[in-house]
Amino acid sequence: MAEKTVISTTQLSYPKNNNNSSNHLVLPDISRLWPTLHLLNSSTLVSISGALRIYLAFLLLQMQFNLLSCVAGGLVVYAVYTLDRALDSEEDAVNRSELTGARRDVALFVSLLAFLAGAYFLFLDGILLLAFLPLVTGYLYSKGLKVGKYHLKLKGGLGVKNLVVGTTWGAFIAGIAGWYAESLFPVIAVFLFFGIKLFVNSSVYDFKDIKGDALAGIKTLPVSLGPQRTRDLLLGMHLFSHSLLGLLILSDTIAYEPIILVYSFLAGMICIHRFTVPTENESKGRMHKRLFVVDGESSVVVGLKAFTGM
Repeated sequence: MAEKTVISTTQLSYPKNNNNSSNHLVLPDISRLWPTLHLLNSSTLVSISGALRIYLAFLLLQMQFNLLSCVAGGLVVYAVYTLDRALDSEEDAVNRSELTGARRDVALFVSLLAFLAGAYFLFLDGILLLAFLPLVTGYLYSKGLKVGKYHLKLKGGLGVKNLVVGTTWGAFIAGIAGWYAESLFPVIAVFLFFGIKLFVNSSVYDFKDIKGDALAGIKTLPVSLGPQRTRDLLLGMHLFSHSLLGLLILSDTIAYEPIILVYSFLAGMICIHRFTVPTENESKGRMHKRLFVVDGESSVVVGLKAFTGM
């Protein structure tokens, strides 16, 4: 009688499924997507504002408006500001924590494309060199230049940041709009107006970055002078620039543009009064109001001019 062979189930060997991995979808890592998009979009509003300020400068100088030059200026503004945010800086770890994890290489590539496009448009208008003014200044500010044992860096000195912003962008705006102007004096006046305005605006932004700037050793005006003394300085500069603009309008040195003068004056007063209170954790509501008053100023002026026909 033949013996029965009992095979335990534990002895059974089943073929392995070599395609197990195909049963599971491997999702791409998108954890850096949102910070990257936030980084790429962080300069959009300021670039639109820059393009519209060039348009307003054309109006003040009574020069023929050039749309391509305004677009070019906006692209250069976007490139420089995005480049500054893409280059790691110590204070950004505190002031812009939402950018942590962003693909800096992607932002650098997009900045390069924007700059090349803007520079090409300015080249078509015969003012290519102006494109490099904010780019070179921005790089010297963010990273600096090392020559042997010497390190030239614009960031860090008392008010240097605000002075760099004001003079660079003031010259950029007035230079594009007034490149072919017959008289230099109105161009200088427009440079002073926008230069002082951008100096004030950049100083207002420093009130929300006091902690990060202090940790990084950047001597902004609020850090060095204190909030009240800085507020008084900004108010004096604001009153001076708009008084100068008003006198030049009355003397027919620049165009009669009351909407630019009046709304810019009111927006600056509101900005200095409301947004020069130090804050470490700015609420979204306050941030949106600040963006509307500061970066949205030129958009509102253009809208008011279109609505009123003035």
